[in-house]
Amino acid sequence: MIDLKQETETIISHLKRGGIILYPTDTVWGIGCDATNADAIEKILNIKKSPSNKSMLCLVNDFKMLQQYVEDVPEVAYDILKYAKKPTTIIYDNPIRVSESLIAEDNTLGIRVARDPFVGKLIKKFKKPIVSTSANFSGESTPLKFNDIDPELIALMDYVVKVESNSKYKKPSAIIKIGMDSSVKIIRK
Repeated sequence: MIDLKQETETIISHLKRGGIILYPTDTVWGIGCDATNADAIEKILNIKKSPSNKSMLCLVNDFKMLQQYVEDVPEVAYDILKYAKKPTTIIYDNPIRVSESLIAEDNTLGIRVARDPFVGKLIKKFKKPIVSTSANFSGESTPLKFNDIDPELIALMDYVVKVESNSKYKKPSAIIKIGMDSSVKIIRK
């Protein structure tokens, strides 16, 4: 049996040192790091062999944390998140307090309020958003379960989280873009 308190402390220790983790999210397994650490984000891009302009999203634990990392959260975002039946990432304008390397050229960032209890508690205890990108090399299909993850990718991680995925959603999240005028555009269902 895993001691969740000890596991959480170990993960946070790696994140604080700029480490890269492989962890279960509220959707699929993800690669993550401290969303405020540019060097760690660069390490993820190198591990995944992704172009430097590749967008990654980050996870927060609740609306209060969301408000700390988006200059102005549109009201419609709260309604979307409140009524969404599955994990939903929203692309926001004017993200703040995250690494510049996470922010897209159009000054946007995808952020998801994590629904998984373990991930939510981890983020709350870490007190910062965690990057979340699919656990695959760039261009390869997204693994839907841990056993589908390329062992070469696993070997490149600083830490592999020992908590099982409890997600009933075995696919990437829905993605919605909210414009400055509060317009809503569905990017991925």
